[in-house]
Amino acid sequence: MRSFGPDDRDLLRSDAAKLYEEIVAEGGLQEGDPRMVTERRAFDLLLGLGLISPDHEGGAFHAVDPGAVQSRVVAPLGQEGARLLDESSQWAQTFASLAQVWRRSPDTGRGPFTLVHNEAIDPFIAGMVADCEVEMLTAQPQTGRNRKALAAAAVRDTALLERGMKIRTLYQHSARRHAVTRKYVAAVTELGAEVRTLDEFFNRMIIVDRRIAVIPGREDVRSAMVIREPSIVAYLADIFERTWERARPFTMSQKSSTMSGIAGEQRAMTIRMLIEGHSDPVSAKRLGVSARTYAGYVADLKEEYEADTRFQLGYTMGTLGVSGNEHQESGQEPQDE
Repeated sequence: MRSFGPDDRDLLRSDAAKLYEEIVAEGGLQEGDPRMVTERRAFDLLLGLGLISPDHEGGAFHAVDPGAVQSRVVAPLGQEGARLLDESSQWAQTFASLAQVWRRSPDTGRGPFTLVHNEAIDPFIAGMVADCEVEMLTAQPQTGRNRKALAAAAVRDTALLERGMKIRTLYQHSARRHAVTRKYVAAVTELGAEVRTLDEFFNRMIIVDRRIAVIPGREDVRSAMVIREPSIVAYLADIFERTWERARPFTMSQKSSTMSGIAGEQRAMTIRMLIEGHSDPVSAKRLGVSARTYAGYVADLKEEYEADTRFQLGYTMGTLGVSGNEHQESGQEPQDE
């Protein structure tokens, strides 16, 4: 049977449909009717589809019920569509298997380091996470992770947890006040993930199965450095573990004692930023808060030490021996919630 395409469908909706209506209204189309010539394409389409049938005895063409014709045209298209969907799925699975081999092999000419740029970053990370077999470690600074990024991460990480994998994630303390982040944390911790926060830590990082790590690339372009060198991956994992031990568990209960301890750590961090002479934008970024919030922290310190200017604040803290390192020097460990 002849196959029909989009052009035929458009013709059927316009000129051929009009001719079909006329044939139905007139009870047929007589042999030799001028419209068989003037509307030849429409006539041939109706005849080819089987919507009109010749009456060999009377030499006329009569309309045929479209319901009886539809299955002959639509059913093969549906079958072909199902076949193409299955074929595309098979191709996707085949390429996924090859991609997994490519990502895992250390000897594909990529070396221990690969720089991934722009639109290629997210698909690469998605594939890397999909290959996870044991555990994923992530460090996520609060800045730069918007609602869309968190929604994508929630879908990706939920699938990972449902496969029985482990996830441990580090945030800055400021993430506890971010509604979207709290929603994400609630979803993944319910499935077994562990999330902790601390005042400051290293930059964004993902480590999968302690065999491959992704860290930010150059700051002037959107890029990510993929690291497969075992010694460096192990080193990054060790940094993560040491930082993890200092961090506080991020649960939804938010006990007052924990929040008090977090406030103290952020206060100490603000003091260190002031003493070290960092600008407000840099200090705010390292704390994971907005410049306005950071300015509020500084204002609170001025009020606490009865200082009118930052110079007076620095002088007073110096006189009192305040360094911002009192918590670390005391040897206190963060308390679990």
